[in-house]
Amino acid sequence: MKDYYYLGKITRKYSFKGEVLLKIDTDQPDYYKKIKSLFIYQKDKLTLHKIEVVRFHKEKVLRIKFNDINSEQEANSIINCEIYLPLNSLPNLSGNKFYYHDVINYLVIDDKFGEIGKIKNIKENISQDLFVIDHKNSDVLIPIHDEFISKVDRDKKQITVKTPEGLIDLYINS
Repeated sequence: MKDYYYLGKITRKYSFKGEVLLKIDTDQPDYYKKIKSLFIYQKDKLTLHKIEVVRFHKEKVLRIKFNDINSEQEANSIINCEIYLPLNSLPNLSGNKFYYHDVINYLVIDDKFGEIGKIKNIKENISQDLFVIDHKNSDVLIPIHDEFISKVDRDKKQITVKTPEGLIDLYINS
């Protein structure tokens, strides 16, 4: 599934005609209102399903009618299934916006300290997601926050950050 990204999860059925509600995990919900097909992860495999009708139910919840799901019983079979789309279908981002999977191995440069190291992972937490940066075989954790990200250079595969006073000192000078 490395060529796919997680879009969301089917949470419940909506009608007796096989419609379901899909809770999407995105900052750009409008991008998905014209989606024509998606992949349902079920029984350890991804299966392509074409969409007959899609509309917003709530801000990040889509009401979907698939071409091949026409009853409550069929809809029940996909409740709680995860939904994926091909990576190449992601909308292009510009400026300092990025997808987590794109910045793995990017070099992180701090305005004050210079090169910190390369991003080896993203730690997703409830309160704050973090860059996990390899600095001389030790981890440096930097919150992923718009205020801290000065520049994302896709050509050079670098992210320039301006971290709060003392944050980098916790890792580098200890």
